[in-house]
Amino acid sequence: MPLTESYHEPLVLTAEQRLPAFVSARLDEYYIERMEKLWGGEHLLHWSSPGPNAIYLSSNDYLCIAAEPQLINAQAACLMSGEADLLMSTVFIREGSSQPRLEKKLAGFMGAEDGLITQSGWSANVGLLQTIAGPGVPVYLDMQAHASLWEGVQAAQARPVPFLHNEVEHLRRQVLKHGAGVIVVDSVYSVSGSVCPLLEVLAIAEDSGSILVVDESHSLGTHGPEGAGLVMQMGLSDRVHFRTASLAKAFGGRAGFITCSSKFKGYFLSTSRPAIFSSCMLRHELAWFDAALAFIRKADDRRLALHRNARRIRDGLGALGYNVSDGTEQIIALEAGTEPKTQILRKALEEEGIFGAVFCAPATPKNRSCVRLTLNSGLTEVEIQQILRGCAAIRDKVGLADWSSSRRRAVAFG
Repeated sequence: MPLTESYHEPLVLTAEQRLPAFVSARLDEYYIERMEKLWGGEHLLHWSSPGPNAIYLSSNDYLCIAAEPQLINAQAACLMSGEADLLMSTVFIREGSSQPRLEKKLAGFMGAEDGLITQSGWSANVGLLQTIAGPGVPVYLDMQAHASLWEGVQAAQARPVPFLHNEVEHLRRQVLKHGAGVIVVDSVYSVSGSVCPLLEVLAIAEDSGSILVVDESHSLGTHGPEGAGLVMQMGLSDRVHFRTASLAKAFGGRAGFITCSSKFKGYFLSTSRPAIFSSCMLRHELAWFDAALAFIRKADDRRLALHRNARRIRDGLGALGYNVSDGTEQIIALEAGTEPKTQILRKALEEEGIFGAVFCAPATPKNRSCVRLTLNSGLTEVEIQQILRGCAAIRDKVGLADWSSSRRRAVAFG
């Protein structure tokens, strides 16, 4: 090699650097356009370091059961028994074993003939819609229905037909236009804590010959007789075709549940892709839910405390000028609007020791992001006062009067 030439090591690109342009463009959209430019280089969803008196309003453990000794002991005893689990698909589980027994118990609790435990609330919703809808079938979804329900429509290759949130007349017009299908709602919606008008929706389903699916993730354990949910509270368990729920809320674990008939259960286990291609629940997980069910059935005092706390804080926030009128239950959305405004709100709340969860697109529509406060039964009077004092103190700092939700409130109140 001539002395005038220099030697260069060949440039070695990492796997990420070799990504095709269509992937790189999506990464750039997130890291450059959203995180760097819109969020100012900080992650919108990440908390700052909490202080010693921080109040966490981001957990779905509504009844504060996650640390209950009797539940932990039930799970620990199962783990310590030394009995090995069979790691296999749910479709192979034999009738009479621990999972079908618990499914029957949960179904009885909810006033259903039978039920299915799934790996998550997500797989419950995706698996159910994949097995009841089909190509071209209209599926009517409330626009605030959980993302897993929309994903289930995609899995079924069905036709999503949205209707305005809790707008029964819009649903009626959509069903008249597109015909019988599947109507999908949440009993309590996960962003604002609003309640579905179940009786009116059910009437449309029955009049049109449509199936009704109700996601009870945020009402199972917290509402109804012994916590059996809003459908049971309203006496509709024999009329609603299917109910689903995430057991990662009031039940404090990691699973989902579907109410159904025994005949449908056999069909589901051999047809639902999440059931076929995911491993079954483990014995210690089932032991937790068995113990949790017994505990929740007797937890009327905690349900009363949860609803009392929700009323206290909602009334207090409303008096301070926050628009919390979109919901009524234990989930409260402080809707700042744009993501930069929500970032200011999140930081201001954290300075007051209040740690909620930021919800933004795709969990909310664009420019309707919020900090969600998830309440629980264990909040003390001191903590409730800290929450209200903190929210009072930050009103000018966060520009409350300029929020779009505040302007909607002003219009509503004239």
